[in-house]
Parts: sequence; C-alpha cells; structure tokens
Amino acid sequence: MDGKIKIIYWQDGDFWLGYAEEYPDYLTQGTSLEELRENLKDIYMDLSSGAIPCARKEEELALA
Repeated sequence: MDGKIKIIYWQDGDFWLGYAEEYPDYLTQGTSLEELRENLKDIYMDLSSGAIPCARKEEELALA
C-alpha cells in the first residue's frame, strides 16, 4: 500500500481497537498494536478496492 491513512485507535482491556478515519463504520481489533495496524491495512485495502460492496465512506466537503 502506498501512502498513508489516518487511523483512530484505543486499548480496551487486552485488545486494541480501531478504524481508518476514512471508513469509520469498519472497526477492527488486534491483541497488540502491531496486529491492529496490520488488520487496519488489510481492511482498508478491501474497502478501497471495492472488495467490500456498498462501503460507507467519510470525507470533508468544502462549502466555499
């Protein structure tokens, strides 16, 4: 994967949870922060390639 994505993540008990800011509806988890990052890369690739149909996406819209 080229480039970077912004991720949101936190620890809850023994798990790390997070999502790609562009796709906030698609939460994933890992038992370590590194595993979470790998899972986020995988789901981002699936979402951005169209492998997951009807993926809801978030973006910023300029009004002016």
